[in-house]
Amino acid sequence: MTMTYPRFLVIFGATLLFRAWLAVTLPITGDEAYFIWWGQIPDWGFYDHPPMIGWWLAALLQVSDAAWWLRLPALLLPAIMAFALAHHFRAQGEHVAWGMATLALLTPLNLWNVIITTDTALVFFSFLSGLAFLRAARDDDWRYYLLAGVLLAGGVLSKYFVALLGFAYLLHALIRPNPRKWRGLLLCYAMVLPALLLMAWWNAGHCWPNYMFNFVNRHENATGLSWSYPLTYVAMLLYVLTPPVMLHLFRQRSALRAFWQRPDGQLLLLIALVPLLLFAGLSLVKRIGLHWVLSFVPFVLMLLPNLLNANRLARLIRFFVGFAVLHVLIFGVVAQLPLETWKNTRLYNGLVLTVDARQLLDKLQPYENEYVFASDGYSNAVTLGYNARRYFMVFGLASSHARHDDILTDVRALDGRNILIVRKTPPPLEEYAPYFAEVEVRKLTIRGADFHLVFGRGFKYASYRDGVLTQIRQRYYAVPDWLPQTACYFCDRYFPGTACHK
Repeated sequence: MTMTYPRFLVIFGATLLFRAWLAVTLPITGDEAYFIWWGQIPDWGFYDHPPMIGWWLAALLQVSDAAWWLRLPALLLPAIMAFALAHHFRAQGEHVAWGMATLALLTPLNLWNVIITTDTALVFFSFLSGLAFLRAARDDDWRYYLLAGVLLAGGVLSKYFVALLGFAYLLHALIRPNPRKWRGLLLCYAMVLPALLLMAWWNAGHCWPNYMFNFVNRHENATGLSWSYPLTYVAMLLYVLTPPVMLHLFRQRSALRAFWQRPDGQLLLLIALVPLLLFAGLSLVKRIGLHWVLSFVPFVLMLLPNLLNANRLARLIRFFVGFAVLHVLIFGVVAQLPLETWKNTRLYNGLVLTVDARQLLDKLQPYENEYVFASDGYSNAVTLGYNARRYFMVFGLASSHARHDDILTDVRALDGRNILIVRKTPPPLEEYAPYFAEVEVRKLTIRGADFHLVFGRGFKYASYRDGVLTQIRQRYYAVPDWLPQTACYFCDRYFPGTACHK
């Protein structure tokens, strides 16, 4: 399929309508609800990631808290990428420019991913920074080095994976170095410094949670070398890049080697492949998330016009169109299935809580004035909180993921209060009896899914501090001694005089 501007507009309109339908119909996920609460209570930083998506959502929430509106940046991101690619490849002719723009729209994750998360902001800033750096290196233009650095700083304030892009820039300067490369790189890096200082300042005053989560706590259950993780990573790349693209990259190895000899080709190859190769190495010991590679998929696609002739590029576009139609059909069929279709899966309780939270919340309404509402994990808590437009705290140890509730909830203020904890699993009474004067458990069944309500009356803060908060401090706030701290919300609040250190 030879791509022209009118044909691109047809595909653009069709994909936009499909994505808009998804943005309206999909219920808010746990991750989205978590970041929406960042927007509800904005700050200079948050527990597990930098603050950018919280800032975006804070601005959007000034207008509406409807799901489709909050997802608007994710909805429009593929369009931004498509037009940026068309502009980047305009010198290679209409068919290449609009062909690449079409591939950007039809890449599987760009087709259906309307979820608003930290990755939305990361992809936006990473992609535009990479384009600016490519232009800067090609023309030796200080203005584009400056722009690439500003956008890279936006990436730093979005998610720390952007460091892989900055590393690719550094490799470019180290390979066949010259003063021009180093001046450009230093100018780019200089723009990033304020963002790094902001994150260091905020973390130093908040127990270094970004460091603890990303480098320590989230790896507590790491299992070491695993043959399944690399296979899963390869399967994931086959999906996100599609088998034809992977096959072309393999078959055109000689063309890639020739492309490496070109200055512009060398930089694009570094940006596109170095992060994916680093993830491949990491996959030996850790499962690589689907969203981890999002920032680098567009750069891999940008290699294609240098490897394929017009006919092969046209055939590739036809495959992408067919693959997109298959996705649309699958999503359409799944959307028509009743929720009970998934009743025998282990995910069913979570699906009911996400899709039909209103029915569960109606059962809680009689207790909203007498009880503080809570759940035993962050995903359930924030999902219920978003649908109720009322914050749900996290009660108990929970996990290393998204412990932002430790910042937002001061448990001392709940001493003597009544707390209602919503669970998807039966509650072991020994987890609750020591921390309340009286505990009662009731079961609710909604659409065939069982939920358990723990009514804790007369909360005992001192017992909770000794039994739960002490474990949390030891497990999740063992900050290395070499990291300077100006304050720590957790230890300052619950263990004054005892620093959050190893």
